[in-house]
Amino acid sequence: MWGSLLSSCRNHGNLDLAVAAASKLFEIEPENAGNHVLLSNVYAANKKWAEVARVRKFLKDSEAKKEKGRSWIEIKDKVHSFMVGERNHPRIADIYDKLDRMMEEMERMGYRAETEHDLHDVDSGRKQELLKHHSEKLALAFGLMCSSPNAPLRIMKNLRICVDCHSFMKLASSITGREIIVRDTNRFHHFTDGSCSCGDFW
Repeated sequence: MWGSLLSSCRNHGNLDLAVAAASKLFEIEPENAGNHVLLSNVYAANKKWAEVARVRKFLKDSEAKKEKGRSWIEIKDKVHSFMVGERNHPRIADIYDKLDRMMEEMERMGYRAETEHDLHDVDSGRKQELLKHHSEKLALAFGLMCSSPNAPLRIMKNLRICVDCHSFMKLASSITGREIIVRDTNRFHHFTDGSCSCGDFW
């Protein structure tokens, strides 16, 4: 319950309630780095960079460690793994090319990277570049390249999907006509025709 409340605070930018929910979660799950990251997202959305830095320092110094983003997709009975900013996949150049073309098409349709929840205190252009290479986007691009045209795409992710990737997947499901299923640490997200089964609450 507290995790859902904290997530809703992230979506709506309610800083005071987020701090209260996070403090309860820290008591219940002190080693769950995801709760600290969600609180950082709320601070970032409210441009409280000193607080973001404080939470990041706490994560760095504590035993609550944040994993790097990783996503998996199965294509033709083989599981392909992608890290955020992946460079080692044998088809990585094609994957980035596909992702670039998708981004261009989405931007023509009005997509803009949702940088307000990004934890980096850098300019918007740099934030967009960092968000562009999240692991689930790479897995999606690869899946679109290598699967049959009407097959649903099933992606597993080791972290909670971020706000930008969630919006990206919704639009991708609309422009590709594909069902996209992302299983993050919190739930299954079924993206079809530009919407998600979670109703944008996760």
